[in-house]
Order: sequence, then structure tokens, then C-alpha cells
Amino acid sequence: MDLSIKPTKQATEVRRAGLVVAALHLAAQRSPADITTADLARAVGITQGAVFKHFASKESIWLAVLDWATDSLLAELHHAVAGPDEHLLSPLHALQAIFAAHVGFVTTHPGVPRVIFQELQHAEETPLKARVRGLMQQYRTLVMEMLQRAQTQNLLLPGTDLQSAAVLFLGAVQGLVLQALFSGQVQAMSFQAPAVFAIYLRGIATQQAHPFIAHIAPNSLESTT
Repeated sequence: MDLSIKPTKQATEVRRAGLVVAALHLAAQRSPADITTADLARAVGITQGAVFKHFASKESIWLAVLDWATDSLLAELHHAVAGPDEHLLSPLHALQAIFAAHVGFVTTHPGVPRVIFQELQHAEETPLKARVRGLMQQYRTLVMEMLQRAQTQNLLLPGTDLQSAAVLFLGAVQGLVLQALFSGQVQAMSFQAPAVFAIYLRGIATQQAHPFIAHIAPNSLESTT
């Protein structure tokens, strides 16, 4: 066996990972559309030509970024749902955990939503947009599973449209993210998220869930008590 191949392969993987990290770091600071391969090369300390030894094109770099974001975010969401002892949380706790995990992920990696929102502005279909759609479909599936469990346990108001509830859930998180990016105060999401989630839950949950909501955001039920 020729062991000389292994270090080269490892070095390539390390360099590719470094370029992905650099792309995310730069995307957190400015529009991804303005980031050049020369910017990425400087960020990791290589020549611009060397970038293309690891990625065939600039688009392939952003595809790698979205692949990393998809794998990392979904892993965090599933881990959050499993709970600290790897036993599946109750559905309302699971929804809260998903919401908080998503906010935490964006707080740590603000470049990810910038890349996603940048790509969604294009009207035409692209491989990057297909990646984003795949991420959102998997995310929505997980949320729907939790909503279906909640409905089965009679924790949701009768007649709750689960598809709409899933859309509203994702929209609430995305709204927080957009406002944070506009204001430049990404860390503020962590403080706003509990009250936003509590308002969401008030719209779909039965009275049985009110003590849980009050625990999340103590002031969220004042208007109804």
C-alpha cells in the first residue's frame, strides 16, 4: 500500500475545510456576492491559483459551504430534539429546542443566513438554490414531525393546520435572523427568541401548554390572564 497518498489527501481536506471556514467568516462581514477567490486565498494564506486546486469554481466553494451548513445545522437540531439523555423530548419541548438551536447556530455562524438569503434573491434555478431548498425541506420535515406528535397528544388547538404551523415556525426564526442581520446585532436574537417562540406557541397550543409557555417567557401570558 502506498502511504504517500494519505498525507496529500489529508492536506487537501484540511485546505478545503479552511476555505469553507474563510468563506463563512467573510460572509459574516459583507455580501457573499462581493467575496472573490482572491479574498479567500488571502484569508487562508495561499495563492489565488491554489484555490482552484481544491475547488473547480467559486460556485463549488459556496456549494461546499451550504453542504457544511446543512449537515451542521440539521445535526444540531436533531441533537436538540434528542435531549441531554438521548431520549426524545416531549413535542413542545422539542419545538422549543429546535427554535433555540437554530438561533444559537445563526448566532455562532452569521455568515450562513447571508449566503442563503443571497442565493434566494436569484430568480433562476441554480445548484446553490437547490441545496438551500433541500435544507429547508429537511428542516420542515423535522418540525412537522414534532407538530404531528403534539397534535396526537392533544397539545394543539383543534383544527390547527400543521402545514401552516410549520411555515409560521420557520418564518418566526427567519424573521429574527433577518432583523438581526439588518441591525447588526446578531447576539440580540438569543434574548428575543424565548418571547417570540412563546407568542408562536400561544397561537397553536391548548390551555394545557400555558404553564410551559409561562416558563419560557414569564410575561408572555399577561394579556390573557
